[in-house]
Amino acid sequence: MTIPLEPGLTGECAWQVTPEMTAARVGSGLVEVFSTPMLVALMESAAVEALADALAEGSTSVGTRIEVSHLAATPTGMTVHARATLTAVDGRRLTFQVEARDDLDRIGEAVHERAIVDRQRFDSRIADKRRAAGLTRE
Repeated sequence: MTIPLEPGLTGECAWQVTPEMTAARVGSGLVEVFSTPMLVALMESAAVEALADALAEGSTSVGTRIEVSHLAATPTGMTVHARATLTAVDGRRLTFQVEARDDLDRIGEAVHERAIVDRQRFDSRIADKRRAAGLTRE
């Protein structure tokens, strides 16, 4: 059973920060704190969770845009949480407001857009692109 795809739909995600998630490890800086690329991934994951029971069978969503502010540093061992709220539906385009927190502070905010796509058609286009690039399936 799918739930209505309308503004107000929310999703949440939580991760414990590990050394592999730090800026020093992912190449986005030299410090051992939760990296901005991982913050973006956390925020996208919360939006995907919001859509888990709302998309038609055979559909999925892909991220198309994110405008993010990373507001505070989070050390390893802390838990980071993101909450995505669907704010607009424009055909296949979905807009979310996302907030992230750690155990003590608000660490980020974002406006995130996703597009609803037909999974089979999407996979077919990627296979065509791989072939055109001379890549073999691994």
